[in-house]
Amino acid sequence: VKAGNETQISEFLLLGFSEKQELQPFLFGLFLSMYLVTVLGNLLIILAAISDSRLHTPMYFFLSNLSFVDTCFASTTVPKMLVNIQTQSKVITYAGCITQMCFFVLFIVLDSLLLTVMAYDRFVAICHPLHYTVIMSPQLCGLLVLVSWIMSVLNSMLQSLVTLQLSFCTDLEIPHFFCELNEMIHLACSDTFVNNMVMYFAAVLLDGGPLVGILYSYCRIVSSIRAIPSTQGKYKAFSTCASHLSVVSIFYGTGLGVYLSSTMTQNSHSTAVASVMYTVVTPMLNPFIYSLRNKDIKGALTQFFRGKQ
Repeated sequence: VKAGNETQISEFLLLGFSEKQELQPFLFGLFLSMYLVTVLGNLLIILAAISDSRLHTPMYFFLSNLSFVDTCFASTTVPKMLVNIQTQSKVITYAGCITQMCFFVLFIVLDSLLLTVMAYDRFVAICHPLHYTVIMSPQLCGLLVLVSWIMSVLNSMLQSLVTLQLSFCTDLEIPHFFCELNEMIHLACSDTFVNNMVMYFAAVLLDGGPLVGILYSYCRIVSSIRAIPSTQGKYKAFSTCASHLSVVSIFYGTGLGVYLSSTMTQNSHSTAVASVMYTVVTPMLNPFIYSLRNKDIKGALTQFFRGKQ
């Protein structure tokens, strides 16, 4: 680290949740168990979707992609936090911090876009059931996922490039358990106007845009369900999108909660705790939400493991 006001820094310090030593074993055990449940749960969803030919449908194709992204999303932040707790070190290298931020931005946007694609899939299934197989062709499904990846990668690269232009001073403490983009911009001692513009533009376009798409899809879905004459038909139609609606509510609800907690309070510790909800808890809950009431996934996994015996 060079002396002076502006520095060519080599590392940051991730402050995490608590300075109290007696809490560290508890935090390590808690996040290790949550991470293992997340990875195992999402891998089982992928395994079920691949192994059972009955699940080779657009809905499960998108779900397995979401499970893969959720696994990567959790893997971006939690392992480094566990290593830091275990080694009692708060250090993350400059390159490591930029890399972590890059992948975090990539996977959180990809999550948002995939949830939108899944909302479109449910919209077509309920509002245009007779044309569903024609509209949701394998080519369109593959294209939707590919476009989601391309948009997420381009955004992540742009955010990383403008962050690389920042200069940092002597305050290198990030009051978080991972290298969060907004926190890094706050630490910079150079002009951050371009960074803020890029960040807010991307948030409106790649978070707000998908949310509008999801809300529009569900407005159309609700109006279609209301037109179904039988109560049993209404229940069956709604049950096909109940899991997705739950995941969307948790993802955007927790994200909004983190944003509000960061704007209403200057306490970065409470923001870090709140952000656990969408960085760790949401990827962990998704497999449970999609599989607990889903006979197809339960059946596929039961058949797979029986076949292995």
